[in-house]
Amino acid sequence: MKRPIIAGNWKMNNNKEATKKLITELAPLVKDAECEVVVCVPFTSIETARKAARGTNIQLGAQNVHWAEKGAFTGEISADMLVELKVKYVLTGHSERRQYFGETDQTVNMRTKAALNAGMKVIMCVGELLSEREEKKTAEVVTRQTVEGLKDITKQELKRIV
Repeated sequence: MKRPIIAGNWKMNNNKEATKKLITELAPLVKDAECEVVVCVPFTSIETARKAARGTNIQLGAQNVHWAEKGAFTGEISADMLVELKVKYVLTGHSERRQYFGETDQTVNMRTKAALNAGMKVIMCVGELLSEREEKKTAEVVTRQTVEGLKDITKQELKRIV
């Protein structure tokens, strides 16, 4: 059985100073947690978060990853860049990425594979829009997102996906 995980996605909040303060305050509260504790911070706070979490049981996560190793993808970050920063977890397929930035089931799959190939753990997000919920399409949407997001993922790789 997988160890339970609690992850906080900081979205577009907290500068470096606030990141350090929040992790410093969080660390004693979760030091005896019986679950994996992950903070998914903005890219600009990754290094600060890594340093603040050093010596604690708090794991570092990123909010997105690109499927390419490198290239002309302005504003994106590769899995190798995240690994170099000691990031262990990454979110893929977050509802906001899908809704506002055109993320598709296929690009979620590509991002997930890139992170797995780099040795990271993935928190693959699935979920319906309010309109889809109101139309009673939740199961259909979540099933499709899950199946497509996990396309061509091996059983071994699946062990690193939440």
